[in-house]
Amino acid sequence: MSNLQICVAGVTGWTGAAVAEAVAAAHDLTLRAGVSRSAAGTEVAGAPVHATVDDALEGVDVLVEFTSHDVAKANALAAIERGVAVVIGTSGLTAADYEEIDAAARSRGVGAIAAGNFSVTAAMAKASAMLAARFLPSWEVIDYASAGKADAPSGTARELAETLGAATRERTLEDTHGAVEARGAEIAGTQVHSLRLPSFTVSTEIVFGAPDERLSIRHDAGSSAAPYVAGTLLAVRAVPGRTGLTRGLDALLLAD
Repeated sequence: MSNLQICVAGVTGWTGAAVAEAVAAAHDLTLRAGVSRSAAGTEVAGAPVHATVDDALEGVDVLVEFTSHDVAKANALAAIERGVAVVIGTSGLTAADYEEIDAAARSRGVGAIAAGNFSVTAAMAKASAMLAARFLPSWEVIDYASAGKADAPSGTARELAETLGAATRERTLEDTHGAVEARGAEIAGTQVHSLRLPSFTVSTEIVFGAPDERLSIRHDAGSSAAPYVAGTLLAVRAVPGRTGLTRGLDALLLAD
């Protein structure tokens, strides 16, 4: 499908603004609208900015969702109900949220693609972790982010843990004494430890342990939104040809 009409929810945000700029510059994409409560009534790259997703979907083919975890699911479901495909980059949604989005998208016959991290290098880290989990049954995830990040774990860490949940692993908490919560939160059978400290942007590390050796796979994000733009546009171009939810940028990159 050529000249896709795109709406970016969170168009004035850290990632949304960078994505909107890239959409406006792409020869095969058109920035049709943006969503931002604080900037409603203005324009971004010539596209009108609306206060709500419901007001912004006229003539839109794909909604790109980069807002906050408390409204992201509702925005995605509103778009799907209107027959609009969705690309979700907002973190903080749960496995149950994604199941609901998948069911709605299948019912309406539209596509949805969600990733905790649209960075290509983060996708490669996740794919590498999934390969390692086939042979190494013991692992834990460490999730690093800035002190101001509200959701824990990050979308990157949650997606990794929930995907790893399908792999066989050794459980290690049954004999823990003392403050068991110090072992982290269990997400789909994986222990996840979320650090929230100044100086971090977003980093995700998975540590595998084997007798007398360890393997660590880590992704570190920089200080700009640039790493997430290419992966988001890849998803935008791919989602009209899909039905139901595809979770993880790696699922697109490794589809062939």
